[in-house]
Amino acid sequence: MRVVDYKNEMQPLWDEFVLAHPQGTLFHTTAWLRSIKRAFGYAPHYLAAEQDGQIVGVLPLFLTSNPLTGKTLISTPFAVYGGVCTTSEEARVALLEAATSLAEKKNVEYLELRTPEPSSDAGFQTKDLYVTFDCPIDPDPDRLMKGLPKDTRYMIRKSQKSGLRTTKGNQQINEFYEIYAQSVRNLGTPVFSRRFFNILLQEFNDAAEIMMVWKDQQAVAGVMSFRFRDWILPYYGGSTMAARQCSANNFMYWELLDDARQRGIKFFDFGRSKLGTGAYAFKSQWGMRERPLPYQFHLVKRRDMPNFSPANPKFQRAIELWKRMPFPLTKLIGPSLVKLFP
Repeated sequence: MRVVDYKNEMQPLWDEFVLAHPQGTLFHTTAWLRSIKRAFGYAPHYLAAEQDGQIVGVLPLFLTSNPLTGKTLISTPFAVYGGVCTTSEEARVALLEAATSLAEKKNVEYLELRTPEPSSDAGFQTKDLYVTFDCPIDPDPDRLMKGLPKDTRYMIRKSQKSGLRTTKGNQQINEFYEIYAQSVRNLGTPVFSRRFFNILLQEFNDAAEIMMVWKDQQAVAGVMSFRFRDWILPYYGGSTMAARQCSANNFMYWELLDDARQRGIKFFDFGRSKLGTGAYAFKSQWGMRERPLPYQFHLVKRRDMPNFSPANPKFQRAIELWKRMPFPLTKLIGPSLVKLFP
């Protein structure tokens, strides 16, 4: 057993391992590595456990640095999931030891592992800030609809009477970006650059797709989703103020569910949300399985757990100011600010 640094020639074996492993996610793939490196310039420090010439474990890591968080080691930035993915306890321990050693060597503030499952590793503390939602996709459309809570079914049927329609295709990137940027501004959150989304489409190719919702000739909602194995993950979504009047968000996610059903996709991952937020309340209405995300932290220079979430009361004034800022200005300076919250 040995732990080695990732090299480009390892890409096929790395992705093959991630694709075959039950704990592997799209955020463990090299496509995510290239996307984050290209878009944000963070330094990847991916680690692989090898035994008898075979990969038996992987741990994606990025070294990030900015004036707000300081220098950190994260698995993985801007992702729901991360952390160790291995076939044995021996490989898991080896990768954790290598990661903590790297964190100490780099003298970071902390090492963060966005692990999807509970763990009690020595030297790590756990923070329960996010939850994730998922469900199986019933292949029968009637059962799929009937499996949803009554109030959600009502909102979907209401939206279906509003004259809404969907279009699919990644050539809609400009329409999607305008709606997404407007939506996150209204939430008080800095937006990613348009370039980042173009990079995602380039790196994930057919595994990424955009769905737009239209009311007459006006785009009112949009979502960029990723497919990984038998899963679909709607990861970046937004809507306009006009979308509320016609329940466009309910319409969009039902159409996404039904489209996935027709293509034989078996599972739907609604992504993470912070407890107590509007996004959490919306996703809770779909009757899906809710799981806490027990992210792990190994503190190096810091002496207390970091809290750079927008839910932190210290950020409330900045959030309210951002909501009132002119929309074009938020698109201009947002991509620089979003790097502060990897």
